[in-house]
Amino acid sequence: MKVIVCVKQVPDTKGGVKFNPDGTLDRAAMLAIMNPDDKAGLEAALRLKDQYGAEVTVLTMGLPKAADVLREALAMGADKGILVTDRVLGGADTWATSTTIAGAIRNLEYDLIITGRQAIDGDTAQVGPQIAEHLGIPVISYAQDIKIEGDKVVVQRQYDDRYHILEAQMPCLITALSELNDPRYMTPGGIFDACAAEITTWGRADLKDVEDSNLGLAGSPTKIAKASDKVRKGAGEKVVPESPEEAVSYIVGKLTEKHII
Repeated sequence: MKVIVCVKQVPDTKGGVKFNPDGTLDRAAMLAIMNPDDKAGLEAALRLKDQYGAEVTVLTMGLPKAADVLREALAMGADKGILVTDRVLGGADTWATSTTIAGAIRNLEYDLIITGRQAIDGDTAQVGPQIAEHLGIPVISYAQDIKIEGDKVVVQRQYDDRYHILEAQMPCLITALSELNDPRYMTPGGIFDACAAEITTWGRADLKDVEDSNLGLAGSPTKIAKASDKVRKGAGEKVVPESPEEAVSYIVGKLTEKHII
C-alpha cells in the first residue's frame, strides 16, 4: 500500500501574523508549525504503515523552509518527503494550491491520499476535496476513524452529534480531523535520520497536466479586499463608584443605553 500525506506549514498564530502589501501572509517572517489536522492525517498514515507495511510519502507546497515540516514527518516515521516550491506558485489560493498539489501527485503511485480537514491559517476545508476533484478520485471528508478492508477504505465521517460510516474503493482521498488520533512524538533516532535524509524538491517544471494560468497569485480567483492582524481593543472606560448602589445604577444605565435591556 502506498499512502501520500499532504501537510502544510502554517504560521504559529501565538506569535502573531504579518501580511505582505498584497494582503497575502508574509510566511517568511513568522514562526511556523505543522498544521494540526495534517499531523493527525500523518499519524493515521503511520498507523497504516505499522499495521500493513504501507509506504508513506509526505508532500508539501511552500517556501524552502517548509522542508522543516517534512523532516518532522520523517522523524515521526514517514519514508519520503517531497517539497513543491517555486516563485511562480506564491500567493496561491485554495484553487491554485490544489491544482499545484494535484499536478505533483500525478507523478506518484498511490492507493490512498490523506490531507487535513483544513488549515488553521485559512479554515476553508477546500484543498483536500479539490485535489480529489482534480485527480478524479472519491473523497471522504471529516474522518474520525479509518479502517482498511481489502481494496476499500471504511471511514467514520463526523456529522453533527453522530457519524456516518462510508466506504470507498481505493484510490481515494480522505480529509482527517485533528480529533482522529493523538500524533506520536519524533524519536531521537528519527530526528538524527531526518536531518541526514534527502528531501526531494520539485518546481513548476515537475507538475503534470497543469496550466500556468491556474498557478500562483495570478491563477487565484480569490481576491483579498483587506487583511489585518487581530483587532486591538481600546483601553475602555474606568469607573470608580462610591457605593454598590451607584455601581448597579451605572451598569444598568449603560445596558439600557445600548438597548441590551
